[in-house]
This record gives sequence, C-alpha cells and structure tokens, in this order.
Amino acid sequence: MPAFAYQALDVSGKTQRGVVQGDTARAVRGTLRERGLNPLVVEEVRETAAKDRNFFVRHHLGSAQLALLTRQLATLIGAGLPIDEALGALSEQAENQRQRALTVSLRARVMEGANLAQAMAEAPDTFPEIFRATVAAGEHSGRLDSVLDKLADYAEARDALKQKILAALIYPVLLTLVAIAVVAGLLTWVVPQIVGVFQNLHQELPLATRALIGLSAFLRTWGWLILFLLVFAILAARFALRTQAMRYRWHALVVRLPLIGRLTRAANTARAMRTLALLADSAVPLLDALGIAARVVPHLPMREALQRAAFKVREGSAFSRVLGESGLFPPVVLRLIASGERSGELPRMLDEAAAQQQRELDRWLTALTAALGPAVILAVGALVLFIVLAILLPIFDLNQMVK
Repeated sequence: MPAFAYQALDVSGKTQRGVVQGDTARAVRGTLRERGLNPLVVEEVRETAAKDRNFFVRHHLGSAQLALLTRQLATLIGAGLPIDEALGALSEQAENQRQRALTVSLRARVMEGANLAQAMAEAPDTFPEIFRATVAAGEHSGRLDSVLDKLADYAEARDALKQKILAALIYPVLLTLVAIAVVAGLLTWVVPQIVGVFQNLHQELPLATRALIGLSAFLRTWGWLILFLLVFAILAARFALRTQAMRYRWHALVVRLPLIGRLTRAANTARAMRTLALLADSAVPLLDALGIAARVVPHLPMREALQRAAFKVREGSAFSRVLGESGLFPPVVLRLIASGERSGELPRMLDEAAAQQQRELDRWLTALTAALGPAVILAVGALVLFIVLAILLPIFDLNQMVK
C-alpha cells in the first residue's frame, strides 16, 4: 500500500503534517476528513522526496537514530516477522515524523517488490553505501537479522567515537576561549585605568610595566584588525580546503604532527578496519569492501592508500603488504591483518585491529584531555601573574621613594 505525505488544517486552523497509508490520494483525503482535518496537500512519499528534498517530509536521520532503527529492525526480523511487517511496526511506534516517513516509504517500496537494500538506496543520506552493501549481502546469504545487528553495533561504535572526540576537545576549547576573553578584557579595559595613574607620576617605570602598557595600547588600537585578520584567515582556510589538492596537502601535514598525527591515524584506522571487518564478516568480497571502506575514511592520503590496496589486491598481492607500503597504518594493524590472511580469519583480525586502535585512541584522548586543561590554566595563570606584577612593581617603587 503506498504511503502519502500530507499537509492539512485542523479544527483550530493549525497546520498538521504527517504520513499515512492509502490506496490513492483521494482515499487518503477521505481518511483525513474523517479525522477532522482539512487536507491541503497530499502526495506520495517517494514522489515528493524525489521532487524536492527540502519538502516537509525529510528522510535523513542522525547516527544515533539510525543505530536505534537498525537495532529494532534486526530484533523484529530475528523474531520471524517479514520485512514489510517489521517496517510497519516500526512506523507505528516511531517517535518523530522523519523516522515515520522513512519507515513508511521503505515499507511501500518493499511491498512493491524491491528488496530492503534497494529500498534503502532511495534514502542515501540516511543509509550510506556500507549499509546498502551489507544489507544486500545479508539478504543474499539469508542472515539479514545478524547483519543488521552488526550494522547497529557499527553505527553505535561510530557515533560513540564521534562523541568521545567531541567530549575530549570541548573542554580545552571552551577554556581557551574564556581565557582569551578574560585576558583581552583585562588588557583593553582594566589595565589602562590602573596603569594610567603611574604614567602621571613622570617617573621611569619598570620594564614589565612598560611592556604591559605597550601591549594594552596595541590591543586597543589594533585589536579590531587582529580580530578581522583572524576571521579572514579562518574563512580563507575553509575556502582553500574545499579543493581536493589543498585538502590532501593539509591531511598529509596533519598526520605527521607529533600528537595530532597519532590521533588522526588511530581514528581513521579504527574506522577503516571496523568497516572492513563488518563487510568481510557479512560475506561482502574483499575488493568491494576495500572500495567502500576507502569512501568512509575522511583522511585523503589514507583513503588513497586503501584504494591503491584494492587495485593491487585485484592483481594478486597480499592485502597486508600493499597496505604497509603507504607507511600510514600502524605496524600492529598490519601484523594482525597478515595473521588473519594466513589463518583464514581475516574478519576476526580486522575487528581486533579496530578494537586495538580504538583503545589506542581512547588512551591518547584521555591523556590529551588531562594535559590540555592544566596547560591552558597554567598559561593563563602565568599571563595574569605578569599583569599583576607589572601593576605592583611601580607601587613597590613608590613605597621605596616614600621611605
């Protein structure tokens, strides 16, 4: 039964939007009138989404919602429900309009004869290529429920990694911004009022005080220009990084930095290995898995290394050897992959490599968080101490003169 998205007015004149199922648009209008609604627009969901992605029905789901939807679908299919009935149950218990529209649209396509992977292909913003390829392999092998469970684990792990990185960086960044604002306020507003008293004494001021006065005057005179140049530099950098060549050079530079490079390598390796493990364990051929894994890795040199590995594996080379030629992947990961190739347990070793890199990333993120906070506090404390000493030194000199 097709799904229709509607826009209608209720008895109070407020606009209501939603998705219902019906044989025709006319039947849906009758259903809406029975509910006390005055239909304004009634269009089939798939047709609406194809014509205008910004219409009131949007299919895109966040990573956390996608993980929950996948887990629920795996549970229902594992309990023996057909795919269309499982999707119907999910649409009935959906907590938001986007998820309801998505599941209704998927169910409509499945009932038209498409398989689940084909239905997912019509919502590529929500279901990336790894989801579609894995679901297609699960449907072909008859293990759709277990494949969906693995996909839910994958989506949850990916979302957890993103949240962990954000949580590790948000405290030092906020602390740095607050510190900059406080110091700028001291130098441009508080310091001039206090130090101005010493300038009227017509005596030679200590070096620290003169430096503080000069810095304060510079910020008050040219602070707006510094802020403008900073904003301009950020915008120019973002514009430059839109080009593939510049972004490649930037990624190649970042991965060589002492600490940031290690974090970047660990995060991208964990994502690539987890994707390969999921696809290999779902019976997706290694060459196809390498192509998909390369597209989910944001770091361009590592993406290129995976694409080159896929080309050489097609020619008969060992995966671990060609991956090691790039010099971008940690040696322990290469040894685990080589062990998996020799023992025939490549999916398990890829999963172990992903877990090992995840542990490495967690360890470095914990150390980074523990070090950045105190480092920022010490830097701000030293600057505030300099300001206080620069103000107090003339006072000490005045006391000596009075004595």
